[in-house]
Amino acid sequence: MQGNHKSTEFSDIDLSHWKDYDDVILDSLWLLGPRDKTGPHVGDYWGNFIPQIPRQVLIRFTKRGDVVVDLFSGMGTTLIECKRLGRSGLGVEIDPVVAERSLERINSAGNPYDVSVAVLVGDSTLAATAKRVNATLKEWGTEIADCVILHPPYHDIIKFSECDGDLSSVSSEVAFLDKIGLVAQHAYEMLKPAGFMALVIGDEYVNSRLVPLGFMCMQRCINAGFVLKAINVKEILNNERGKGKNNNLWRYRALVGGFYLFKHEYVMIFRKPAARVKPRPKGAVP
Repeated sequence: MQGNHKSTEFSDIDLSHWKDYDDVILDSLWLLGPRDKTGPHVGDYWGNFIPQIPRQVLIRFTKRGDVVVDLFSGMGTTLIECKRLGRSGLGVEIDPVVAERSLERINSAGNPYDVSVAVLVGDSTLAATAKRVNATLKEWGTEIADCVILHPPYHDIIKFSECDGDLSSVSSEVAFLDKIGLVAQHAYEMLKPAGFMALVIGDEYVNSRLVPLGFMCMQRCINAGFVLKAINVKEILNNERGKGKNNNLWRYRALVGGFYLFKHEYVMIFRKPAARVKPRPKGAVP
């Protein structure tokens, strides 16, 4: 039976039994239901990542034994899923208090595959932090990550901390997007060729105008060199704190203001080219 196993270079999914993977989402509309609260997963943190998202990304785009880097690791949701699925996970969190709390939660999860897991306290926009990530990867016996996950603040929708460099405190959209661009560049450099990156992001509504933050961040990732593979729309369900909860007051405001309540966010999938694409010669036909 082992000889019949057929898989891609980036996933353990057995393609010879592809019909058996009913739990793997292949559509661009993600209806995940309530957040998974099993084990150490607890939805007690503003903007908390729901575990089903990193789980889907890890199953689709990594293999057992791979190394995953989460540059906005928060309460460690991605790293808990890494331990459950047999991937080593390295997180970066800017708030030292949150980083310490996340490690307690991560360490309480089982480690059946004996993988490496760590959280660095740092600002993912800084080159110095990227160097620390690279140094840790070398300690783990690898030069590069197999997959990178980004779940940044959605600009200033939720203020996470008073830490210098916290993206939820950036004063303007332009400054926020510039910093996202820096994170995308670091992610590109630390990711292996042909590796995948996931960006989880939503939009915001400011001064009576819709700000397509998701697509703006998407463009910064493309500018960094990534190839866009998918724009998945995820329904927000019971995970709406700070994102425009659909109660009577907000319904009334929507009717008065002529806008719609956010009930979605994006899970965008990118891939790093196998070889760096050379810039198109000036004057060349697109």
